[in-house]
Amino acid sequence: MYNTSFFKKVLIVAVVLFLYSCDKDYNTIGSDLIGDNHFGFEKYTSAVVSYNQKIGPIQSNNLNVNALGVYDNPAFGTTTANFASQVSLETLNPTIGNNPEIASVVLTIPYYSTLLSTDTDGNHVYELDSIYSGGTDAKIKLSVYESGYFMRDLDPIGGFQTAQSFYTDQNADFDNAKVGARLNDATSTAENDAFFFDPAEYKTTVNTTGTDVVTRVAPGMRLNLNTSFFKTKIIDAAASGKLATADVFKNYFRGLFFKVEKSGSSPSAMAMMDFKKGKITITYKEDTSLTDATRVEKTIVLNLLGNTVNLLNQTNTNAAYANATTAPNTTDGDEKLFLKGGEGSLAILELFGKDLYGVDGLTGSPNGVADEIDRIRKNGWLINEANLVFHVDAAAMVNSFEPNRIYLYDYNNHRPIVDYYNDGTTGTTTKKDKSVFGGLIVKEAVTGGRGLTYKVRVTNQIRGLIKNVDSTNVKMGLVVTEDIYTTASSKLKTATTKISQAPRASVMNPLGTILYGGKATVADEKRLKLEIYYTKPN
Repeated sequence: MYNTSFFKKVLIVAVVLFLYSCDKDYNTIGSDLIGDNHFGFEKYTSAVVSYNQKIGPIQSNNLNVNALGVYDNPAFGTTTANFASQVSLETLNPTIGNNPEIASVVLTIPYYSTLLSTDTDGNHVYELDSIYSGGTDAKIKLSVYESGYFMRDLDPIGGFQTAQSFYTDQNADFDNAKVGARLNDATSTAENDAFFFDPAEYKTTVNTTGTDVVTRVAPGMRLNLNTSFFKTKIIDAAASGKLATADVFKNYFRGLFFKVEKSGSSPSAMAMMDFKKGKITITYKEDTSLTDATRVEKTIVLNLLGNTVNLLNQTNTNAAYANATTAPNTTDGDEKLFLKGGEGSLAILELFGKDLYGVDGLTGSPNGVADEIDRIRKNGWLINEANLVFHVDAAAMVNSFEPNRIYLYDYNNHRPIVDYYNDGTTGTTTKKDKSVFGGLIVKEAVTGGRGLTYKVRVTNQIRGLIKNVDSTNVKMGLVVTEDIYTTASSKLKTATTKISQAPRASVMNPLGTILYGGKATVADEKRLKLEIYYTKPN
């Protein structure tokens, strides 16, 4: 009897918890919707007016990730990405001893890479990430110069109260200010005229005690720089106080300018780089003391830290891309949406159409609310889910690298929409976080499959718009993104009445994609629509 009574109680508690859990989940989906048989799920599609917007020269200083190289994109054109950075002493005011002689000066910047395998000898095989090349033999001409352009911290136009901005179109300013000959003047053309992004690890073997000590470093840029230059610029300058403080040094050695060009007839390549992890290591020998001529080895390290700027140049622009961004159809929308990172282009989306009637959406005078919203409110719909599904123009993108993610945001207020904030999901990497909010590419389920769609969830954005009469039906912006967590905006060099800024994460991504828009002439199965799943009383 006791056992039977006990198990009955346990069963009752379990059932109650199960029903509570189901009710809780259902309410989360349905927004205070009571789960019973009086409601049925329905699907509604709403037309979207979507059109292109050219961006143009845009602020590109101090980005988290920067492009370097030349990328020939058939769908958009050729992008050449140069880079400039200040440098800083790891240790200020170093003491230089007697008879210093430089043994080597090496610039190193790690690549983004993934370890694939390790053999029995400890050798590693890596795969490089974020490399966009025209083939396995892709090369670029790379020249590293001393920069003569002073990258000030504060803007004098603003009375030195705001940070100084630098823009994508300032390549000529830095190119004209470069000082002397290029510094990466090694005899190996792999370090300059025929540079390539090498996936091999760097391995050194040192034998000081009769035993070989092997050191392995993950793939990265590794350039031998001119030792005479650094003997004069760093070693000899220490005695004159040029290395004494950060401010003095920053004005004395104004940084490096990385210039890229095509390498003969070779296909080109571009890489995404984390220059902040770059450094210059000066290895030199000096006497132990004034009375002891025994040579000792020392190092001085310069870090690639301080102000930076990514300098972008677009040439050989694809005619379809140029036409679409020059004359967008802001009334009916464009058939195709061209999203291009850097100083490229974005798309603007307008939801729910026009306001022609009053509060019922059918009669009366305009009331400042789109008629479609008025009708949905009148019908009492409860929004379960809402999505925007973008279809890739596969034919146009067939020979181009595709961005892994696009980003939808509040275009009016330059901020994320509520669905972005509400999504706390995490993925296998940070680039796959916020997967419910979405924007991740969906590819064909085959090896090397191409992109099919991008889906963005706007459930809470639409739900709030329907439920709250004081909500504003804002325009949406759509861009490619390099980092889903970078939501701040970069300002345009020349603002217009239509656009003054764009998401910084889009400036960081050199790729582009072509999507079908919402214009009525687009085939129905490819046309952009707002898909709403809702419930209503019977």
